[in-house]
Amino acid sequence: MQITRSSVDTAKGPSDWFTGDVYIDAVAAAPDPSRVSANLVHFMPGARTHWHRHPLSQTVFVTEGVGLCQRRGGPVEVIRPGDRVLFEADEEHWHGAAPNRLMVHLAINEGDADHDVVHWLTPVTDEEYAAAPSVTD
Repeated sequence: MQITRSSVDTAKGPSDWFTGDVYIDAVAAAPDPSRVSANLVHFMPGARTHWHRHPLSQTVFVTEGVGLCQRRGGPVEVIRPGDRVLFEADEEHWHGAAPNRLMVHLAINEGDADHDVVHWLTPVTDEEYAAAPSVTD
């Protein structure tokens, strides 16, 4: 058993990965040979990831607020606390907060043999983001 006391500061999400204010708390970075990592990601209203893909898929579990997500070519979906979203390996997608709500999710990823976890692509445009259904609660 290993207990790690909270000693890592919350990190501001970099602007080459996110649009808007995003904050990241590291939850798990398992030692070799494991390649699993998990982060608690806090999206302020309107904040979102850029388009990206994961070589070995990604699971996000919504813990607070109301969010949005979309896979390339699909509709924008509303996600809420308790929802679990699986993005398949190499599926281009984005996720973030609704325009008027914050959203927090636990992101669980696995690195590939080269330890790559994510491949960042282009920002989600305002037009793409605006295609989301309205969020009323």
